Amino acid sequence: MKPLDVLGELLENQVMVRLKNGLVVKGKLKAFDIHINLVLEDASFEDNDVEKKVKNMFLRGDMVIFIS
Repeated sequence: MKPLDVLGELLENQVMVRLKNGLVVKGKLKAFDIHINLVLEDASFEDNDVEKKVKNMFLRGDMVIFIS
C-alpha cells in the first residue's frame, strides 16, 4: 500500500492534521493531491484558546507534519 492509497481510504472521513506552525486542524477530508495539499470540510482549530470553524479549508502540503 502506498501513502496516497492510505489518504484515499480517508476520503469523506474525519481527520486531524498537525501543521508545522503547531496548529492542529480537524475536519472531513474532501480532496488531496500528490503534493499532500488537502481540502477539509467543516474544519475547526484553536487559535489563542478560541475554537474557530471554517466551512471549507485548503491546507498546503508543505505545511503538513502528519495526518491522523
